[in-house]
Amino acid sequence: MTRFGYTLMTEQSGPRELVGYAQQADRLGFDFAVSSDHFFPWLEEQGHSPYAWSVLGAVAQATEHLQLMTYVTCPTIRYHPAVVAQKAATMGLLSQNRFMLGVGAGENLNEHVVGERWPAVGERHDMLEEALEIIHQLLTGDRVTYDGAHFRVDSARLWDVPEVPVPIGVAVSGAQSVSRFSALADHLIAVEPDADLVRRWDEAREGLEPTIKVIGPSRKIGQIPISWGPDRDEAVARAHEQFRWFGGGWKVNADLPTTESFAAASQFVRPEDVAESIPCGPDLDAIVQAVSAYWEAGFTDVAVVQVGDALQQRFLDEAAGPLLERLRAAAPSD
Repeated sequence: MTRFGYTLMTEQSGPRELVGYAQQADRLGFDFAVSSDHFFPWLEEQGHSPYAWSVLGAVAQATEHLQLMTYVTCPTIRYHPAVVAQKAATMGLLSQNRFMLGVGAGENLNEHVVGERWPAVGERHDMLEEALEIIHQLLTGDRVTYDGAHFRVDSARLWDVPEVPVPIGVAVSGAQSVSRFSALADHLIAVEPDADLVRRWDEAREGLEPTIKVIGPSRKIGQIPISWGPDRDEAVARAHEQFRWFGGGWKVNADLPTTESFAAASQFVRPEDVAESIPCGPDLDAIVQAVSAYWEAGFTDVAVVQVGDALQQRFLDEAAGPLLERLRAAAPSD
């Protein structure tokens, strides 16, 4: 059965609003909620970037059923992996085992703020591999000393660790990252409905030892932006204003350092260009059609991002419930 999630997009909403949206998503019956973990918004027009971990802690107390997830945290520059492990363990306890740690190699936009250089992608993957090794060790509750090429841990121990291990998802984008991280994470995270990526992930995990495999099938978790609204032209304009950065792709988006950089990189993106990649307007069937590309590619979980804060509450009040019904009716049942 395909699970459907709601995105707590910290770049476009304030912290109190995000907690309220999560409460309503919980009542509506979304299966999970994912939260971005940014220091900057992508564009000035988005206008927000509260601390994701405080928001998630509040959401854990304000909801009952939603599974929660970072989508995604970079555990290498702005945060030391030992600190990420402590945050993840605490979230596991606060949420009563509803939390999954999603990690990735990060974006310059959010990591440059601590004044460190931005490494090339190969080095970032080296750093992420070490970070995952450290996080796994600390989440056992054992005392850990680690001396790697990029990180050191000196006699660290987490004193509050959930009995059920916190599952870990990792953002991957191709064969190299799949082969490298499939044994270091339980679940796949991706933002494109790439069937080949899913196939490679499953094949890579087939040879793992049972002690490494997650209990049950490995999940493949995707995300898709939508711009629902009663007026299609307004929905397209809002998507262009708030989400024109999206078309740059990960290889570009990972390296740009500021909102001004994203504004410059997207200055020639037209509203009609955005509307070709993001379903806009009141047509719920068009949204279902766009989301279906993920389950057809083998994804087990898909989180929707309602673009912009202006219609977020109206989306939840009017469209989210009927959309969930249509998605569940259209998706494979097993």
